[in-house]
Amino acid sequence: MTYLKFILASSSPRRIQLLLRLGLPIKIDPPRYEPNIIAGDPIDKVRLTALEKARSVARYYTGNEIIIAADTIVVVDGNILGKPQSYDQAKEYLRKMLGKEHIVITGLAIICASGSKEITDYSISLVKFCNLSEKQLDRYISLSYPLDKAGAYAIQGLAALFVEKIDGDFWNVVGFPIPLFYSMLKEHFDIDLLDIIKCECSLI
Repeated sequence: MTYLKFILASSSPRRIQLLLRLGLPIKIDPPRYEPNIIAGDPIDKVRLTALEKARSVARYYTGNEIIIAADTIVVVDGNILGKPQSYDQAKEYLRKMLGKEHIVITGLAIICASGSKEITDYSISLVKFCNLSEKQLDRYISLSYPLDKAGAYAIQGLAALFVEKIDGDFWNVVGFPIPLFYSMLKEHFDIDLLDIIKCECSLI
């Protein structure tokens, strides 16, 4: 089967930038679905949210386009942290993670617009932050924009200064698990990105 287009159902600058830098020819079409932080299993949540994002875009296409969507959450002490609604909440989120490990989970959905296939999966990483003083926390928040990031931080930004350790996929923590994406396309859609990408690109 020939896939004419890859459609990224996302408005996330980080996901858009990653796929463009990867060299994948994509069209950006933000989802018509707004996720909610709800109780329950976080893995089920990210998989369902990613799928609903992809479905909300796929309904506008009728060919063999591949629709890609992702959803990332942070879990600390059993509590799900999404995107903070205020700077005070961002600071509260970060306080909860300082000096200990937290979990980052990204759900990934890939569907064919024709409705022939819908695949979801997920990636998990453990991240440990060092301790910061109140002054350092305030400074970080003033220099970054934490409100559009799950858990109030971006690991590829200033938050890298206080990350002690990562166990798992770094790109999952960024918000798009590239190795999982590659394996899902290859296994379920018979698409090898190495056959599509024209040249090696730098992701950093």
